[in-house]
Amino acid sequence: MTTKPKLCYFRGRGRMESIRWLLAAAGVEFEEEFIETTEQYEKLQKDGRLLFGQVPMVEIDGMVLTQTRAILSYLAAKYDLYGKDLKETVRINMYADGTLDLMMMTALAAFKPPEEKEENLTLIVKKAKTRYFPAFEKILNDHGEDFLVGNKFSWADIQLLEAILMVEELDASVLSDFPLLKAFKARISNIPTIKKFLQPGSPRKPPPDSHYVEVVRGILQF
Repeated sequence: MTTKPKLCYFRGRGRMESIRWLLAAAGVEFEEEFIETTEQYEKLQKDGRLLFGQVPMVEIDGMVLTQTRAILSYLAAKYDLYGKDLKETVRINMYADGTLDLMMMTALAAFKPPEEKEENLTLIVKKAKTRYFPAFEKILNDHGEDFLVGNKFSWADIQLLEAILMVEELDASVLSDFPLLKAFKARISNIPTIKKFLQPGSPRKPPPDSHYVEVVRGILQF
């Protein structure tokens, strides 16, 4: 019997959420261990399980993996969510990195002081509308296919949908000027594994609230 991947992180989105998305899209069930105390986090560090002293951490295939980008790359390759050749793979990496930049801005905004947080969230929506979403609208237009790379569902598609939904939580009308992205969102959201992950009760985590921020600050002591 195959052992399920085990994810170790805080009880929220952060840097683990894209990993949850990718596994869910691949139809892979996983277990989660939530870090809820400083002592628990320090034990992971003292045990040498966190290579660079940081989470996320994923146990899979007899390995203990850390570093978000490395984990995502491994999962994409393992579950056939990469390109058919190096040229497709580098484009998938490029698009995924772009959306990750946007998502990390959103995730980190929750930890800003209140007066800076609102300013940051406004800036994120502006950047989405003027930098990131125009780029992906053009990619879809130039490519002329249902997916971002080749004509096959990939990690890039998963992460773009995740980014779109995160920004829509800040501004529901953010796609109003991007018809191809609107169609892309509807199309990818209806892929059975994605559709299941978007249902209530799935491992998908809600946007970070003040309680989550307080808990993480307490654990990391910052």
